[in-house]
Amino acid sequence: MSDGAARENFGFTATGEKVERVTISKGGLTAKVITWGAVIQDLRLDGHQPPLVLGFDKFEDYKYSSYFGATPGRNANRIGNGRFSIDGHEYQLELNEKGVTHLHGGSDGMGKRNWMLMEHGESHAVLQIIDPDGRAGYPGNCTVTATYTIRDGGVLSVVYETVSDKPTIANVCQHSYFNLDGAETALGHEISIAADYYLPTNEQQIPTGEIRSVDGTVFDLRQPTPMRRKENGEQVLYDHNFCLSPERRAKRKVARAYSPASDIALEVHTTEPGVQFYSAFKLNVPVPGLDGRHYGPFAGFCLETQIWPDAVNHADFPHAILRPGETLRQETDYIFTKG
Repeated sequence: MSDGAARENFGFTATGEKVERVTISKGGLTAKVITWGAVIQDLRLDGHQPPLVLGFDKFEDYKYSSYFGATPGRNANRIGNGRFSIDGHEYQLELNEKGVTHLHGGSDGMGKRNWMLMEHGESHAVLQIIDPDGRAGYPGNCTVTATYTIRDGGVLSVVYETVSDKPTIANVCQHSYFNLDGAETALGHEISIAADYYLPTNEQQIPTGEIRSVDGTVFDLRQPTPMRRKENGEQVLYDHNFCLSPERRAKRKVARAYSPASDIALEVHTTEPGVQFYSAFKLNVPVPGLDGRHYGPFAGFCLETQIWPDAVNHADFPHAILRPGETLRQETDYIFTKG
């Protein structure tokens, strides 16, 4: 393990586990990563004072976090009724969202537990967590390794590698909330997503099974579109999976956000078949965030690259089952440029 990167204590969990923070940097981009939840706690670009992500300066405030910067798993997003079957075996997961759905791996999912810091250097950090057989109802002992690397050109590379000793479902993602200009809301940003289809959802935000065209809808974001957008006089609320491809593919550009106020752009390149665009309309955090900022509705936005939600329960959705001997490798690059 390198001594070239800053490593420090960030706090303690309720059970007394030490939470560590490591700082990684290269080419003008600096990230701070904590072991709890494999969270990207802070992200800064030289020449731009405000943070690029939402987070907290104190660990104790993460009890108010809506997965800020976290790595939820072992299955990110929602599973309808918390049920699925593999090879004829039925499984019931914890119903941790309003008692009717399973969200982000459960109330004690990977995004809310302490990971092991396996390795770090000046520009990279490797964390790992073991999810035991039966936790939250999932089959198999599952190991996830997260590798965060900063490269020249303002690139934050995120790689998740998942293995299991039993057939299971697996899908982790990076749940950072971005704000590229430091304004109170991100509604001044523009967004584009290279998706011809999206997934409509029911009142529990579970996909209905329809794969609907974005043509003629507010979900057509194939060209740069203001986030401040109204339909029938009301601000459009986004918390949907955009369908990038039927299956996982080689890493390619799938989304771009831009702030005219700061002249900072974020490009997202990923291997994943979907991206959840969440405009953070539910946020209302009662304590200050990074640099004392208030996080109310629309304070940031998420671009969560992922396998489609509830995929295990839809035969025509991308493959979601991980078997022994396989490695699920999910890669995403977040590329920040100014000017």
